[in-house]
Amino acid sequence: MHDSDASRLTSAEESRERGDGGRGRGRALAFAAMVAANVALAFGAWFVRLADVGPVAAGFWRLAIAAPLLLILCRAAGQPVPAMPRRLWAVLACGGFFFAADLASWHVGILHTTLANATLFGNITSLTFPIYGFIIARAMPGRTQIFALILAAAGAVLLMGRSYQLSPQNLVGDLLCILAGILYTFYLVAVGAARGRLAPLPTIALSTLFGTLPLLIFAMLMGEAIRPGNWTPLLLLAIGSQVIGQGLIVYAIGHLPPLVIGIGLLIQPVVAAAVGWIAYGERLGVVDGIGAVAIAVALVLVRRPDRSRPA
Repeated sequence: MHDSDASRLTSAEESRERGDGGRGRGRALAFAAMVAANVALAFGAWFVRLADVGPVAAGFWRLAIAAPLLLILCRAAGQPVPAMPRRLWAVLACGGFFFAADLASWHVGILHTTLANATLFGNITSLTFPIYGFIIARAMPGRTQIFALILAAAGAVLLMGRSYQLSPQNLVGDLLCILAGILYTFYLVAVGAARGRLAPLPTIALSTLFGTLPLLIFAMLMGEAIRPGNWTPLLLLAIGSQVIGQGLIVYAIGHLPPLVIGIGLLIQPVVAAAVGWIAYGERLGVVDGIGAVAIAVALVLVRRPDRSRPA
């Protein structure tokens, strides 16, 4: 081998190593972002309880405070809002409305069930969104997905049964959080349609902006207290859940496989259960634990590729 050939080979190997190292560092950074995002999102339910405004009003302030910050981030990241056709504006408006309805339902539910249940049922989108995918594809789910759906349903029955035994109000809270998860699925459908034409940050910023007014109207119709005396929980909710939590999740999704993202979602109910235990004495019983584990396993399984079916 000539010296020039050896030199080229060495350079190619070094370039390959640098590329592998860069990808490895990128995945490590994305993994750290995913963990931080889920921890930040897990505290959202607690901040809603700490707020001195109504639960729907807390959702309004979450978006109202976050929207200008997200628009500033769009500029800073070089992703300004472009000129768009009316149809795309309509899609984003629909997404904002469903996001507002999701937050309204979830925030009210938070006050009527445990933090752990609210977080688990709020993440039921992880099951409903794949079901939407099966319907659109006109395909039956595989054995793994069917097992995941049955497991999730069994876990939900166990948790809701325990909630009703503790208080009928807890069952109402569980059902509201499940409704929130279904509404969030519609939000994801709208955002998914917009993402074909828009970068991530403008998509989040505009859907957040469009969700602000509906939440204010919902809060006023429910006669809630809207003007806060203590801004701290609302600032933490807006920055922690909407800007940091949602922003880092979007970043992580672009770098990590779905299975890792699915497992990462399990951080939220664990952190929420710990906060509920420490702050409110919300201890999980054996049946609660079995139901929570069943749903957690289902959230992971539903993201796994089904080996029994062709790709």
